Amino acid sequence: MLLQERVAAHFGPHVPEKLGVGVSGGSDSLGLLTLLAGWAAKGGPQLRAVTVDHGLRPESAEEAAHVAGICQKLGIGHDVLVWQGWDGSGNLPDQARRARYRLMTGWALDAGVPQVAIAHTLNDQAETFLMRLSREAGVDGLAAMTQSWVQDGVRFCRPTLGLSRAELQGVLTAKDIAWVDDPTNSDTAFERARVRKVLETLEGLGLSARSLSNVANHMSELRETVYWYVFLAAQECVRFQSGDVLLDRGGFRILQRDIARRLVQQVLRWLSGAEYAPRGRSVDLLLEAIRGGTTMTLHGCLMTVSGETLRFTREARAVADLRLPVCTTWDGRWRLDGPWADGAEIAALGLSGLADCPNWRATGLPAASLAASPAVWRGQRLIAAPLAGLRNGWQATLVRNEDQFFDALLAR
Repeated sequence: MLLQERVAAHFGPHVPEKLGVGVSGGSDSLGLLTLLAGWAAKGGPQLRAVTVDHGLRPESAEEAAHVAGICQKLGIGHDVLVWQGWDGSGNLPDQARRARYRLMTGWALDAGVPQVAIAHTLNDQAETFLMRLSREAGVDGLAAMTQSWVQDGVRFCRPTLGLSRAELQGVLTAKDIAWVDDPTNSDTAFERARVRKVLETLEGLGLSARSLSNVANHMSELRETVYWYVFLAAQECVRFQSGDVLLDRGGFRILQRDIARRLVQQVLRWLSGAEYAPRGRSVDLLLEAIRGGTTMTLHGCLMTVSGETLRFTREARAVADLRLPVCTTWDGRWRLDGPWADGAEIAALGLSGLADCPNWRATGLPAASLAASPAVWRGQRLIAAPLAGLRNGWQATLVRNEDQFFDALLAR
């Protein structure tokens, strides 16, 4: 199959009408752009390219202009986004990556582009595999990069994940298109550059980028299998109550440790809305607390044990300072609607607010859960606390619903 056909096959039968493509000027992204342009000319999606100029090197603006010139020749619209957010501290590659996707997400939403293609290759996958292997990663860390994911309503995809860097460079060479070699790719001050040098050595031992990428794909299959069993376990022992997650302690007790660990990680992610779940020793301590029947807080959540029920709720301290207008989603989970909303805000009920809710015990929710629940305030005056039985015409709707909890276990 031709490379262009392999890239098009990534999208299957559901070809988007508009497709964005991130282009840095390197061989990978320019190779992807060229393949997509050929596909677009034969009836593929309408393309629009975007370049993020991180402004970290004097040549970056010139490289963005180089991409713009190539896009002009290909008849593809092109935009440049400039990042000026680094203050010289922290992990530069990580901050640059986050900024890049944040900027591209905003660009895609503004441009009406529902999907953006990114030129990660099997070489990138092999490099990532080795980097994570050096950190003694488990199945999740060693699994292949995901083919696609959604960020704030925009789908990002990796249609060249099965192609090598050399194959994409061959596409450019055949069309006499020059690419930019970013000097940081060979700067051993960066981990990925050091790993690329190691890969050259491993090639002589038969451990090619393609073979390591294949191993990562096998690990992805294993991860999917494991999460299928987590999903089945969740179906059996998880239930919900007004935003809390309840686990049957007896059913949880008989789970294999790795299944149990992943299940509580999903509970904590769903409750907190965090990008990543906690890992390592902190999760092990939580499992020990569950086994011993003791209360513990982790990841902005509170776990309590009552008889044969494990209750996970939002920790009141994690939302104590969160105060938002009533027209917004509070804590990423709740939306409150009701009368006389002018000047009102949503904030945590707290124990002091709970004292003004005479019927809260009739809700069946513990005080700790209600203290972290959303309430309507006007200044220091409590207007309504729907979950605590003080409605006054207001209702609370859980935005991050139960189906999303289970769906996330299968979307790995």
